[in-house]
Amino acid sequence: MSSTIFNFLVYIFVRVVFCIVQSLSLSVGHSFARGLAWVFTFLVPIRRRLLNENLMLAFPDLSAAERSDLILKMWEHLFLMGIEVSLARRKIRDLNWKKHIRITGASPLMSLLHQDRPVIIVTGHFGNFEIGGFSLGVLTYPSHTVARSLDNPFLNRFIKQFRESTGQFLIEKNGGSEDIINVLNQKGLMAFLVDQSAGTKGCMVDFFGKPASTFKAIALLALKFEAPIVICYSLRKQNEYGEFEPLQFDIHITNILDPANLPDNIKSIKDVTQWFTKKLENEIRKHPNQYWWIHRRWK
Repeated sequence: MSSTIFNFLVYIFVRVVFCIVQSLSLSVGHSFARGLAWVFTFLVPIRRRLLNENLMLAFPDLSAAERSDLILKMWEHLFLMGIEVSLARRKIRDLNWKKHIRITGASPLMSLLHQDRPVIIVTGHFGNFEIGGFSLGVLTYPSHTVARSLDNPFLNRFIKQFRESTGQFLIEKNGGSEDIINVLNQKGLMAFLVDQSAGTKGCMVDFFGKPASTFKAIALLALKFEAPIVICYSLRKQNEYGEFEPLQFDIHITNILDPANLPDNIKSIKDVTQWFTKKLENEIRKHPNQYWWIHRRWK
């Protein structure tokens, strides 16, 4: 079987699953996410060793049972996120978005977006980050995000069209530097996920008390274009019992660093990189069950 035929069959399978998920009610979808989370935590422990290693590095005081509970909740969050993304375009619209999304601290960001300056939004694989970009599109503030193309061209085209229909325009991770510069030159809005390992070419900063290689391009671009860096994350609401509430989000805009007016203790690329890494860490510590611990962050 040729790779083209195989890729097309995989694409058809994904589209069928996508349609099935979209046909489910939100409560049934949530139950499905919980079931899959249990399977991935206890029956087929995917990346169990890496998850435990990461959690022991980040939270050394947790017991084995507490780590297991956190892993279970993380998987539920990840599967629920996929269901929410498939339903968001149908459920959340410009006339009803306030029923699903609450925005905290929006005024400073809105002020920046109406100035003749580029803006850089920094977030991580924390909460439902896809909803963050989707929400900006609903509010008529299109953003550009860097993402790696999928190896399957059929799936890549489908995912790209789906995401861009909500106002999130994708820039190819490999070879997309010129497009990023064009967005910033045109005083546009760039969004970056900043919590993956940057390898040997990254900037080493502290993350949960351990050195972690982090992409320095964000700090470099911010300083070069005098683009304010805005910390933003889309947190899923939880009820009083700690249970997730599907399609209910609190978008937080917590901190802004303006290169045109840097504090005395932040001057270099490493200082800026450490600043946004620490701000993100502080938020993850409050809600660790909504973070993707499946990445090999410390190498």
